[in-house]
Amino acid sequence: MTEIRAVVTGIGCVTPIGIGVEALWAGVQRGESAVKPIDRFVPEGLRSRIAAQIPHFDATGFMDKKRAHRMDRYSQLAVAGGIMALRDAGLEAKDLESERAGVFMGSALGGIAFAEEQCGQFMQGGFRSVSPTLGFSVFGGAASCNLAMEFGFTGPNETNSMSCGSGAVAIGRALQAIRRGEADVVMAGGSEAPLAPLSFGAFDMLRAMSTRNEEPSSASRPFDRNRDGFVMGEGSAILVIEAEHHARARGARIYGELAGFGLTNDAHHMSVPLPSGEQAARALKMALSSADMSPDDVAYVNAHGSSTLLNDVTESKVIRSVFGSRPVAVSGTKGLYGHPLGASGAIEAAITLLSLNNGWLPPTTNLSDPDPEAEIDLVSRQAREVKADAAVSNSYGFGGVNAVLAFRKA
Repeated sequence: MTEIRAVVTGIGCVTPIGIGVEALWAGVQRGESAVKPIDRFVPEGLRSRIAAQIPHFDATGFMDKKRAHRMDRYSQLAVAGGIMALRDAGLEAKDLESERAGVFMGSALGGIAFAEEQCGQFMQGGFRSVSPTLGFSVFGGAASCNLAMEFGFTGPNETNSMSCGSGAVAIGRALQAIRRGEADVVMAGGSEAPLAPLSFGAFDMLRAMSTRNEEPSSASRPFDRNRDGFVMGEGSAILVIEAEHHARARGARIYGELAGFGLTNDAHHMSVPLPSGEQAARALKMALSSADMSPDDVAYVNAHGSSTLLNDVTESKVIRSVFGSRPVAVSGTKGLYGHPLGASGAIEAAITLLSLNNGWLPPTTNLSDPDPEAEIDLVSRQAREVKADAAVSNSYGFGGVNAVLAFRKA
């Protein structure tokens, strides 16, 4: 039996560097960091006081006021991304067979920021002051369920919460669903809205975030010798993934093939990567095997590049162990939009596809003093115009999650 191939036909996103696929790509090419002093709340008592915030997002631009009110920001970002993705794919929900359309989403924290806000309301005014939408707004599955309700998709539906690998895991699960013949069309990606005092402060207490408060635009600096932690961000990215025969039959524009997926766990530590990187390397090899690719086929690696001391060193070992000494372009794009946790893998999947389509591989923003311990000769400091036919995108997360996606150019 011939394996069903999965292709990406639509991209929708809400990010600190742009809303919509054209704005996202323009933001990547512009190369300017969106990190600024946080103004969503007063960061009193925190070491880190900077974040990558979405500056101009109004949910009522995508849905009516009543529907927007019934969702927290996490779900609003997801639904907005989904609406743009379906439009970008040239699809209308009414034309799809609902039972053959599904949704797979990922988020590290789900609606935790709204829960935090409502907890404050409760402490001040008791139950009568709490939003009646609390119960169905904050659970992790709210994103995929709200997307399903928005479009009437009654096929497979799932939201995972595998930390910063969540968005990539969701896209990988979508690939598996297409290959198994469970759906013809799947919306998949990640959404995250973690910018609230306690949620933000929890990572600050771990000393995982940058304290470059006086120079926010240079704070997120993957693979740089002077990196001092990640910068928290927010956002969403949704891909429309179709069975190739379904997309071809309707004459769809195709961004590329979602060709492979690998998922492993370090089983080592909740916040420290396995120093050898062997399980992350295994995930990368699994993605290549799933895509029927060899390392020699890959021209570009979109690195997880979190800008943390340990991750960047470990990831460079992983890339070197799989690709050896052959030239492969590598860049980390979190210098632009920070680290939106579970949404990052989905945003980076979109950037990887757009890079293949445009033959333009983004640089690593803010990489000014390469860290020799990170074997930094692998990582590009400049944009490259390269004809690339295949690429991979790495995503790693707390709990030792390693998720890798492999793509082919259309």
